Amino acid sequence: MEQLIKMVTEKAGISEAQAKTAVESVISFLKDKMPAGVGSQVESFVKGTGTTGGSGALGNTASGIAGKLGGVSGL
Repeated sequence: MEQLIKMVTEKAGISEAQAKTAVESVISFLKDKMPAGVGSQVESFVKGTGTTGGSGALGNTASGIAGKLGGVSGL
């Protein structure tokens, strides 16, 4: 999550505290809008508490998350 906060800080030109609030807000929004279980896996991935690899609903990989998000949100 620290890497994501740093990226938001740099790209948006905001403080680290503001970026952390923004990232946490987006995570919360995604958890609320995604099917049960998937949102928690996204949160674990972003916070770095998930495992790498595996065959869960997302596979806990960036490409797995991107694929599932595309299917859920129509992206």
